[in-house]
Amino acid sequence: MATQHVHVGSKVGIHARPASVIAERASRFQEEILIELIDSPEPDNEPADASSTLMLMALGAGYGDEVAITSTNAVAVEQIAQLIAQDLSD
Repeated sequence: MATQHVHVGSKVGIHARPASVIAERASRFQEEILIELIDSPEPDNEPADASSTLMLMALGAGYGDEVAITSTNAVAVEQIAQLIAQDLSD
């Protein structure tokens, strides 16, 4: 299992446009990719399926928040981490 922690780079957090860009890239991989908000204010925080725009938006990850990306595919983890670290709000 590969895991990488990264801070959200989009000024709007992982909201509509960033979530759709991330989900589109994640859907290219056969392996499941999970994203979890670190230090979530929600006590029962569940990881989100990175290929689901709605689940990503439901995470509530804002600008600068730390998330953990996990998958059995290390390349997928690296690519999704790079996207999350960018400002995808434009």
